[in-house]
Amino acid sequence: MKNLLLKKLLLGLFFPMLFVTCNAATPTDPADASTLILVQENPRTYILPAPRLDGTMSVEQALATRRSHRSFQDRALSAEQLSQILWSAYGVTLPIPGERGARLRGGLRTAPSAGAMFPFEIYAIIGNVDGIEPGVYLWISEENKLIRRIDSDVREELAQAALGQMMVRDAPVSIFWSAVFSRMTNRYGPRGRERYVPMDLGHSAQNVYLQATALGLGTVAIGAFIDARVSEILQLPTEEEPLYIMPVGYIR
Repeated sequence: MKNLLLKKLLLGLFFPMLFVTCNAATPTDPADASTLILVQENPRTYILPAPRLDGTMSVEQALATRRSHRSFQDRALSAEQLSQILWSAYGVTLPIPGERGARLRGGLRTAPSAGAMFPFEIYAIIGNVDGIEPGVYLWISEENKLIRRIDSDVREELAQAALGQMMVRDAPVSIFWSAVFSRMTNRYGPRGRERYVPMDLGHSAQNVYLQATALGLGTVAIGAFIDARVSEILQLPTEEEPLYIMPVGYIR
């Protein structure tokens, strides 16, 4: 009888431990990490911390307090803040595998797109972000990964190309959108370029406004710049055309 009770006691202790061990979170995907990870030196490549799905400000509060801000403190952003901003712009929220997922470049996103064509490439123009060297980085949304394309701080040059709007120089980071118009026009013709891409851009940029507000940061949408000069500074591929610059930082 005592032996039977002892066995039951041991089993009662062992199996819950086994269950917890087998079901413990053991992330193997770097994109699930909670910290910034440098995964490659050349080109310099970072996996950003995973975005959070909860916050301290409601959507209604963010809508009510959203404003455009053009003056920023000389203060670094964290990698977590940058990740959250980029995710709001174009983050993958429903990964889709296979051929359809490849066409969607990973899956469905935080911002809608006409026909799910997702015409944008998004860059982070980094000058002062904790743990990340300055430069121009292409953001790979489906992996939440930054790949450095230019290894120097181009904020001053970009501000001059933006007709002297010096908030581009002063903000610690700017989010930049380029469009591959053929992703839309191949399906929708001229209407894709004239209407659907601008609509998509508005969806994505408003997300950045609201996310910045929720994080206690400021931003402003900039479309006034010399296109050819911006393309030259950022060394954009020929199929990409510049659309928008949104500097982000702590409000002065």
